Amino acid sequence: MSGENQVFDQTVRRFLQAAASSAPTPGGGSVAALAAALGASMGSMVANITSGPKFESVREKMADIVKLMEAAMAEAELFLKKDMESFNGYMAALALPKGTDEEKRHRSVALQQAAVQAASVPLHLMKRCLEIMSALAGVTVQVNKNVISDLGIALLMLDAAVQSAWITVEINLGSMKDDGVRTSFEETGTELSARSAELKEQVLQQIRKRLA
Repeated sequence: MSGENQVFDQTVRRFLQAAASSAPTPGGGSVAALAAALGASMGSMVANITSGPKFESVREKMADIVKLMEAAMAEAELFLKKDMESFNGYMAALALPKGTDEEKRHRSVALQQAAVQAASVPLHLMKRCLEIMSALAGVTVQVNKNVISDLGIALLMLDAAVQSAWITVEINLGSMKDDGVRTSFEETGTELSARSAELKEQVLQQIRKRLA
């Protein structure tokens, strides 16, 4: 799962085995990124099936949604890789020597930088997922009713990615010594988490009305 190999090229079983093992990566942040990719894949399917003469008026919009979802899936894979890299970076900083005052200072700085990076990756994933959710929310009443439940699953998976990424951010907040940086991460993450949960519920209500 390192080097130039694409993470998504491996089998689902291999990824699950790696995530279930005692190895620290892939961990929660990686699973959050995978959930985002799954959500985007459902969004793409819904748009692809919203096709044919009946949906000619939204053909271009659905094509745009497909492009957005395809880009999102690629980005999710990148987020997954970055999550593993950032964790490895934190572990490398943790292993730095601390025998002298200078080594302690160097290690402390490295740990702070690693903690910020480890929180930045899932925070960016949260932002991107919310953008994708907003795009899907905008076509809820236009997509093919036959796949409206799949649109709901897309929103559920994307919100799961947001909430999973948020708790990954939270665990790194305690390692941040800079109050300003920590507060900024905390406020942004709290807002994104709340907005995602609210948007998910709004869209699910619309979906259930169409199911009735």
